[in-house]
Amino acid sequence: MKTVNSMRRIIAASAMIALAGCVSKPSEPNYSATWPEPVPTTAQGNGAIYQAGHDVALFENAVARRVGDTLTIRLNERTNASKSSTTSTSKSTNIDLPGPTIAGRPVTAHGTEILSASVENSAEFDGEGASTQSNRLEGDITVTVAQRLSNGNLLVRGQKWISINQGQEYVRIQGIVRPIDIDPDNTISSLKVADAMIAYGGKGAIANANSPGLLARFFNLPFLPF
Repeated sequence: MKTVNSMRRIIAASAMIALAGCVSKPSEPNYSATWPEPVPTTAQGNGAIYQAGHDVALFENAVARRVGDTLTIRLNERTNASKSSTTSTSKSTNIDLPGPTIAGRPVTAHGTEILSASVENSAEFDGEGASTQSNRLEGDITVTVAQRLSNGNLLVRGQKWISINQGQEYVRIQGIVRPIDIDPDNTISSLKVADAMIAYGGKGAIANANSPGLLARFFNLPFLPF
């Protein structure tokens, strides 16, 4: 009997661990740096003043424009959202049903009408709700150009890792920028990054202490009836 109970406990624990695996974090996207495209190795004739691949522009706006170029993004993210709602309803019903009359007189018993009726009903509801959320992220992160689109826009992405004591913090960003929005100092505000995906988080002892355990995540699954 003890062996059967032990087997049941092992099976139950295995099922809980398998279900808890459903709440594991998805695989992280690739935010590694993009290297510039290699220069063509076509043989060039010697003796000419100009040789392709070794030219230097005298007048050029030194900002990101090619795959592998770097671009500094100024994070100026601030969001403030608030919502409130109030609902109030009321309803009342009154129904009077007089009794019938026979030979000009109501039907009574000991002087009291017995076939008349009245119904009264009332209902009221008052509800209130409020929600407030604010976020703020400021700083600088330098990314690389991963792709130059057909319309000239640049797909940029990058990440920054900072190790502090027993933990690591990271900032990741990916999005599309227009070359015309890039400032002369090769910087751009995050407010001008289209389809931006910005992530800020951490790993290590401090991040693990703030994360729920395996059983806590299992019992917080949405399909559990309790």
